[in-house]
Amino acid sequence: MRYFIITVCIIFASCGGKRTVLPEYMSITNNYVTVSGFALGTYFKITYRDEKKRDYYDSIKNLLNTFENSLSVYRDSSLISKINRNQYFAVDHYFTEMFDKAKKISELTGGAFDISASPLFDLWGWGAKKRANRVTPEMIDSLKQFVGMDKIYIENGKIIKKFPAMTLNANAIAKGYASDVVAGYLKNRQITDYLVDIGGEIVVRGKNKLGKEWLVGIDKPIDGNMISGTELQAVMQITDRAIATSGDYRRFYIDTVDGQKYSHTIDPHTGCPARQNILSATVIADECIVADAYATAFMVMGLKKTEEFLSKHHELEVFLVYSENNELKEYYSDNIKNRFIKIK
Repeated sequence: MRYFIITVCIIFASCGGKRTVLPEYMSITNNYVTVSGFALGTYFKITYRDEKKRDYYDSIKNLLNTFENSLSVYRDSSLISKINRNQYFAVDHYFTEMFDKAKKISELTGGAFDISASPLFDLWGWGAKKRANRVTPEMIDSLKQFVGMDKIYIENGKIIKKFPAMTLNANAIAKGYASDVVAGYLKNRQITDYLVDIGGEIVVRGKNKLGKEWLVGIDKPIDGNMISGTELQAVMQITDRAIATSGDYRRFYIDTVDGQKYSHTIDPHTGCPARQNILSATVIADECIVADAYATAFMVMGLKKTEEFLSKHHELEVFLVYSENNELKEYYSDNIKNRFIKIK
């Protein structure tokens, strides 16, 4: 996840010489419009080519607000929060598509990706609840019975749970899905060149303002690299695809008792933070919802299992940064190597 704040107020001259003040959230270069703001607990930055220079900011904000009303566990009034409290069971389009994708990827990854591990996320403080003062094996064991995508399903437009105590958390897939939703909104308005970035989960189509493929930077996964773009591990050129990165170098805590570092990536099998040597996982796919989920899954699976998985799933392009003997090393799937450009 990458955080930065953009505040822009640009004055430009029209053909007739009239000067127009743009709103703070908006900038225009040639025919490329950029709108920026905050949603889903993170930033969004969306650039699109439009000769009419239309401002889609309010429409995008409203779209993302509706999206959060469905899938945000941080909103008590959202659909997913009501389902978690067993107050409501009928699902909407956003929830259904998210659930179906999550269930399929959970099955393919052997449960490494699992939105039903929500009770474990909450236990460790990475969900909507405050972290327990001391997480014990007994606490974990008591919750694991409520985890598993085979114990929850949709039937006739309603969620059916094996146990009422089961809850869901879509955080590891929602931002990617939201990027797909906004990209679909632009596509429906005949926008052919755009970049949608929501919290580092990105969808690109067409060309950038230089008439070339879009450039996407991958942050170096080291502690202290908190601002996106400050220190890059790699830069890729990409178009007509989606890209997502997961990493543990920005969201973690150090236990004051044992001094250990605990990441926000929870292994659904153990109920504990994942202890793999992968520091960041970048995935390119046709849909950002897919790239986002797999990026999280690979953080849980580790290098060896991820390599084995990719030998059978050539539809994914993957770049991993991992630690070996206290050194940063890189893994590339064969189909991603030609995307990298040299960092100056």
